[in-house]
Amino acid sequence: MEITAGGLLEVRITPADVGKRVSVRRVEPGSGGSPGFTDTVGVLTSWYEGVLLITRKDGRTVRIAQSALVAGKVVPPAPARRRGPAASFEELARVTARAWQPLESEALGDWTLRATAGFTRRANSVLPLGDPGIPVEEALARVTSWYARRGLPAYVQAATGAAGTQELLCAELERLGWAAEVSAQVRIAALAPVGDVDAPAAGAVRLTRTPGEEWLGRYGKVGDPEPARRMLVAGPSVWFASLDGGRAVGRCVVDGRWAGFAAVAVDPAHRREGLATAVMAALARRALEEGASAAWLQVEADNAGARALYDGLGFATHHAYHHFRAAA
Repeated sequence: MEITAGGLLEVRITPADVGKRVSVRRVEPGSGGSPGFTDTVGVLTSWYEGVLLITRKDGRTVRIAQSALVAGKVVPPAPARRRGPAASFEELARVTARAWQPLESEALGDWTLRATAGFTRRANSVLPLGDPGIPVEEALARVTSWYARRGLPAYVQAATGAAGTQELLCAELERLGWAAEVSAQVRIAALAPVGDVDAPAAGAVRLTRTPGEEWLGRYGKVGDPEPARRMLVAGPSVWFASLDGGRAVGRCVVDGRWAGFAAVAVDPAHRREGLATAVMAALARRALEEGASAAWLQVEADNAGARALYDGLGFATHHAYHHFRAAA
């Protein structure tokens, strides 16, 4: 917060700062009638008719009355992360999209509409990496119709927490009644330490180019198997890992310097035995052989067990993304 030489808090933001990252403090009624203060950090996505909208890193938008502000300032972007490889948001967004290639897609300006019979939101949502070429509200109407013709709910995948991402779009989606249903983290790490991890069972991991029945059964999120199989094998260089008849499985897509890990699943009766680590180590070693040097993965924000595993392997959060669903 800004404090003047006289010790007073000061509001140093204006409507001209929309689109910038800010830190604000507002006064609120407290218990017993005494006032309290609440701090909010995020992107200032709107300032209209005396109301500020600030979109936080988790994708949620906070409404603040201008009259309640007691302090505020523009803050610099979050410092560059020193763990793992350097990567821009756009590079990662395109790499992660190539790892989940839809069976059907259509361009709407710089947006890509994706559909795969409902298998995984990542392949059944809009990827908005720029301007749709028409007003956003009109673009979203087209999106809703496009998915409705396919019998699918309309989703938009929008990101927060990285420079140049889509906080303004998140705020607009929320204003138009779209609800954030699922939030996830995109994490990155150096690949070699994942391959070097001490996982004796990694030597027993079987790697194939296609997922077998045991693999699909353990992954357990397939639904209609035919479109799922077709999508799962699509990508620059895709590998499927299976350990001990499907007790643990995983998928890796090698794409230039990047190796993307996904679909890591372990038999509940054999969790905390190091099987997920073994699967990832085996996949990492294969990716290293193909020339990759950096790793990425996506993990839902509320999956504490997976987040702890990836913490231990050196993965750090690069940004977050959120799937917004159209209002019914």
